[in-house]
Amino acid sequence: MEVRYIPAPEAFCRMTTQEIRDKFLIESLFSPDTISMVYCDVDRAIAGSAVPVSKPLTLGSAPQLRADYFCQRREMGVLNVGKSGSVTVDGNVMRLAPLDGLYIGRDSKEIVFASDDAKAPARFYLLSYPAHKAYPTTYISKDQAAPQHLGSDAECNKRTINKYIHPDGVKSCQLVMGFTQLAEGSVWNTMPPHTHDRRMEVYLYFNIAQEARVCHLMGEPDQTRHIVVANEQVVISPSWSIHSGVGTQSYAFCWGMGGENQAFDDMDHLNISDLK
Repeated sequence: MEVRYIPAPEAFCRMTTQEIRDKFLIESLFSPDTISMVYCDVDRAIAGSAVPVSKPLTLGSAPQLRADYFCQRREMGVLNVGKSGSVTVDGNVMRLAPLDGLYIGRDSKEIVFASDDAKAPARFYLLSYPAHKAYPTTYISKDQAAPQHLGSDAECNKRTINKYIHPDGVKSCQLVMGFTQLAEGSVWNTMPPHTHDRRMEVYLYFNIAQEARVCHLMGEPDQTRHIVVANEQVVISPSWSIHSGVGTQSYAFCWGMGGENQAFDDMDHLNISDLK
């Protein structure tokens, strides 16, 4: 498991492009027949992936967790951004079609990922936070997600937010998770920009064409920087940072949050004119 220590905002504004990428961007997360994990000291978030191709993959613990099994003191959200597969949690098999999700509660011991077809494998994105209470492991189909339609064609930010794990849906200890799909012709996400000092956020960008990119904006409102992001790359966004982006084409991203509360609309909104 890779460990990342996130710089303070005072250091962030003095960092080079490569230094920012090294600290905040996870460039290569999805690898065949591998479970990959990146541990972040901000709210002890873990972003990971499981890509079972030739064999099922069993999630184990890691020395950094000092735990007998991964979810001994943790909860996890799963989003399948690949083809059909399954996740088995303590013997209970749950099939995940593309863009289906899963909440895995604390105290879940054996977690196994598998693909239906090795030639078209599932690609499971994983996001985990510490949990002080156990909630039931719950399958979430894309059709069950609570959609919220925002933006407009005129502002180039027409998008649908699909909420999977949240207080009014699948319950969790602190994890809030879902994904946003931009409409064809729209390229801006999270506009107007905001921060939420009580929660950090992790972004997985996906469904980005091979030749396309997303320019992810981050930093304090008066000290913004950018990261150029390709398909299936992840950005770690600390609570003091804005998080917004613009793509060369439409795309999707999975957002996940953990921290002080689970209120989706607990945001400190900014005007475009506030940014520098």
